[in-house]
This record gives sequence, C-alpha cells and structure tokens, in this order.
Amino acid sequence: MTSGYFVAGTDTGVGKTHVAVSLVIALRAAGHSVGVMKPVAAGALESSQGPRNEDALALITAAGQPFDYGLVNPYLFDEPVAPHIAAAEAGVEIDIDRIVAAYAGLAGQSDIMIVEGAGGWLVPIGPNRTMADIAAALGLPVLLVVGIRLGCLNHALLTASAIRDSGLELAGWVANCIDPEMRRSDANLAALDERLGAPRVATLPWEPYVTPESNAHRLDLDALHA
Repeated sequence: MTSGYFVAGTDTGVGKTHVAVSLVIALRAAGHSVGVMKPVAAGALESSQGPRNEDALALITAAGQPFDYGLVNPYLFDEPVAPHIAAAEAGVEIDIDRIVAAYAGLAGQSDIMIVEGAGGWLVPIGPNRTMADIAAALGLPVLLVVGIRLGCLNHALLTASAIRDSGLELAGWVANCIDPEMRRSDANLAALDERLGAPRVATLPWEPYVTPESNAHRLDLDALHA
C-alpha cells in the first residue's frame, strides 16, 4: 500500500471532506491506522481549545486518534474565503516547509496518511503558490473527487491534466452525484471513465441525509491501489 493519498476536488463544494472521511473509515475498517491532515483551512469555529475547522475536526474524529490539532491543520484562517486572500488579510505567509514537517510528524504515527486539499487543484495559497504546490511537496498520489453536475467533464479533465502536469499520479477518482437534477449522468460517467485514465473508485449516489459511514463501503480500495 502507498504511504498515503491527497484528496483533491474539481471545485469547492464537491464533497472532498465527505470522501476523505469515508476513505479514513474504510481504511480503518481494513485494519490500518490512519493519519489525517487538512494543511490549509479557511473558516474557523470557536471551541474551548481555541479556533478549529469543521473539516479538520471531522477527519480527526474519523481517524480515532488524539492527533495534535496544530499538526493536522497548520494553517487555519477565520473567514471562509480563498486561502491566499485569508492569508493576506491575516498577514500570514503559508510556508510549505512547515506543512511538510507537520506531515512527517503525523506520518510517523500511522500506517497511511489521508491529506485533504482546500478548494480546487490550483486555488492560490499565496502570491506565487497554489494548492498543487502543497500536493507536489508531499508527493502523494491523488484521489480526485468529481462533483457530478453540469460542467463536470471539463472540470474533471482539466484537473486531471493539471495533476499530471504537477508530476503526480492520479490514483483514482470518485464520482459524487451532488446534483439530483443532473441529466445523462450515466453518459457523463462513461465519458469520464474513458478519458480520465484512472480507476473510478466509487460512485456516490445523491442522497439527502447521507453520512460518510454509509458511503465508506462504496469505496473500492482495491481499485485505488491499482
């Protein structure tokens, strides 16, 4: 098994966290200890321990280990806006070396790491850096979450191309059916199967109250490892 996966999405709101949490649950059910990371998050909740991000907390809960929050989420910004805007407003420069060091600290505690990105593949994190630079620094194969809605073909194919241009492997993709009104969804899935050049690890149907636990069994871990 590889040392981990970077969970990316074709856009914001396509279900990256849901899929990442489902993957953690599935891997734990298969007998692995799983480390988790959300390197950059924008959108903080107040807690008794200080500001926390909902996505990072969901990953930690799924992992079932008392990870240091500062390692899981090295950069947390208050406002749910683009990371480079949030960082600039906070007067913070996102240091990729700091993220890599945090990753190393977590990886030493687990069999496998699941790292969730923020926004889409090329969302800026600073003047000259994007989320892709974080993924490239970690060197992990990528699991791409595709939100199945109108426009998904272009978004998925562009993202897959950009992932490979970053020198990373597209290990698989998840079709997340987020639009119940989507027409010709089967034909769209077939087009992506034909063109993405990576295995479809799961198809998550649209359900109004679905949970990561209920979708974990839908992930084909064997396909992801191929």
